[in-house]
Amino acid sequence: MAGDPALEARIRQLEARLARVEDVEAIKALKARYGELADLRYSRGAVDDPERLDELAGEIADLFTEDAVWEGGKLLGTCRGRDQIRKRFRTPTLRFAWHYFVKPKIEVEGETARASWDVLAPCTTLDGKAHWMAGAEDDEYRKLGGVWLHSRMQLRVVFMAPYEKGWTRD
Repeated sequence: MAGDPALEARIRQLEARLARVEDVEAIKALKARYGELADLRYSRGAVDDPERLDELAGEIADLFTEDAVWEGGKLLGTCRGRDQIRKRFRTPTLRFAWHYFVKPKIEVEGETARASWDVLAPCTTLDGKAHWMAGAEDDEYRKLGGVWLHSRMQLRVVFMAPYEKGWTRD
């Protein structure tokens, strides 16, 4: 079979498809790790201690490229670069949050990728009020040294509604 051009072409196609599937799965794992680390900043409905927050902020920042942009919208602001992202995550803007990232749409093009995720995050604001937050995150990624990292993350909040009232406008 060696030297069969049709077989060699088919193997190259299968290898390319497998690489794409592996890239998509690596990006899903990256997003899951980001959500996990963001949520670990809270313990029993309160912000964790400063030493633990500093450690987690470093781990979160390491999921981003050095020149990454993290955009949290009007309420959360914009961070440019890994150092600003680390600083941002050292000081939570909530008392509690639990992120659910669902319905990923991931497009890989070589060493870059784009994705959109729906996000649901029950959360508690610093004043102790429970809310439902829903929206979407539009992400860009780069593969550096064989590892996928966020190069841009942009949150679009669709609603942030008090828990007791829900999200209807009645």
